[in-house]
Amino acid sequence: MNVAVHLRNLGLDARMISRVGEDDPGNELLDFIAGKGIPTDTIQRGQTHLTGIVKANVSDCNEVTYKIVQPVAWDYIQYDESLARLVEQADVFIYGSLAARSQTSRDTLYRLLKTAPLKVFDVNIRPPHYSREIIEHLLAEADIVKMNHHELTEIAAWYGTHPGEAAAMQALMERFSVRTLCVTRGEKGAVLLNQDGFVQQAGFPVTVADTIGSGDAFLAAFLSKTLQGESAQKTLAFACATGAYVATQRGATPAFSEQTITNAAHLAMTA
Repeated sequence: MNVAVHLRNLGLDARMISRVGEDDPGNELLDFIAGKGIPTDTIQRGQTHLTGIVKANVSDCNEVTYKIVQPVAWDYIQYDESLARLVEQADVFIYGSLAARSQTSRDTLYRLLKTAPLKVFDVNIRPPHYSREIIEHLLAEADIVKMNHHELTEIAAWYGTHPGEAAAMQALMERFSVRTLCVTRGEKGAVLLNQDGFVQQAGFPVTVADTIGSGDAFLAAFLSKTLQGESAQKTLAFACATGAYVATQRGATPAFSEQTITNAAHLAMTA
């Protein structure tokens, strides 16, 4: 949801596939999403499970931890041919590993991946809501992968030791035939590896309110510039600036525009 909202902030026509309960939180969430300009017709409703809840611990504003309730409505997203047509017609299909923690939603995701033209995997390693087998399957489906440096370390260790970040990234790209691998480093910025080489971007120094939604904002900004055909270096810089800006705001989905980010990045660089 956060990625969809940030894509809308940047002017893209984002849609969302999910499921909420027939309850007050579900009503509130649908109203919130609609208020952000995102259509809600592809968000299913169910009576047997409650709307999903995540408890965020922000005692360390730089390393937020999460308790993700299970089972909830989004564990039971039902496959529908209309969803397959939507995915087939989209420029990009974005998916995360959390959505694959339950059999029903996992089966739906796997079927939708068969029709997606460009597949972007946002790795979400949140113990105990993942398995190596599922992560490997989702990596093998992906064209573009975004993960954080902790996730890179864990996944790379499954296949032995690699002398350095770039080598670990290269090994994963070759193993899973990924076109582009992007690794975020928190306040230290991000790195990217694709067929053109290895690109680094330092972090933008900001005063952090909380980091909830920063990674999602990074991904939205990264995809926005990628779809515009921007260079890897400029894409990575804009994505890092967007993630940094959202970290200065309370909550996961502050309103902003591309100009907001450009101005904020300029101030950060000249401060």
